[in-house]
Amino acid sequence: MSGHNKWSTIKHKKGAADAKRGKMFTKLIKEITIAARAGGGDPNGNPRLRTAIAAAKASSMPKDNIERAVKKGTGELEGESIEEIVYEGYGPGGVAMILELATDNKNRTSAEVRHMFSKHGGNMGENGCVGWMFDRKGALTFNNEEREEKVDEDQLMEIGLEAEGFLDIEEEEDQFVVYTEPTALYAVREVYINAGLEADDAKLVMIPQNTVKIEGKKAEQVLKLYDIMDEYDDTVAVWSNYEIDDEELERIMNS
Repeated sequence: MSGHNKWSTIKHKKGAADAKRGKMFTKLIKEITIAARAGGGDPNGNPRLRTAIAAAKASSMPKDNIERAVKKGTGELEGESIEEIVYEGYGPGGVAMILELATDNKNRTSAEVRHMFSKHGGNMGENGCVGWMFDRKGALTFNNEEREEKVDEDQLMEIGLEAEGFLDIEEEEDQFVVYTEPTALYAVREVYINAGLEADDAKLVMIPQNTVKIEGKKAEQVLKLYDIMDEYDDTVAVWSNYEIDDEELERIMNS
């Protein structure tokens, strides 16, 4: 597992225990609104919206909040216009970084992201400056740590091979990740649901084609920048191509 993936998993697990409900709800509401705007307000005909609503329900978001977010997306209720944007750049040690955001104020967000890069040893670049280093894929996560009925690779592979757009399966810590063509993510998710397996998460991801190994001070700086970006209110996802040894990650986590 790459350092980036491992740190992301650690952050996810810590966030699941420590996340502030209001901040988490804000991000979920943005995703529901964007999904409804892009594909309509009927979750039966909008797989992205169906996935976003499922995530909101899993986080105990009240039904009224979900319905209002959908109606804002479809225009039935007035609300701030949410825009999806992507910024790219380089972090300490020359690692590539991609920041996906959803914002109601592009100018404010742009200035704040630029400040994050410059304050923590990085540089924000033009769109496309590092995006070519990554492959876009769909990712379905099956987390055995959180499941009563465990899944195994053979079971997931047997189902996946029946789905158009299925690519591969990887084991990461206590979970399996099923990778798909980006346009087939929700269709493959439905194949697993119909087979009786609901993924714990479904999202588009950016997989680095090559990684940059870092250590010492540079590694600490990169993880600091990653955390700041990940915790930013407008952030949807942060992607990077850094590689940090397990021993180095342990040292940084315990320092």
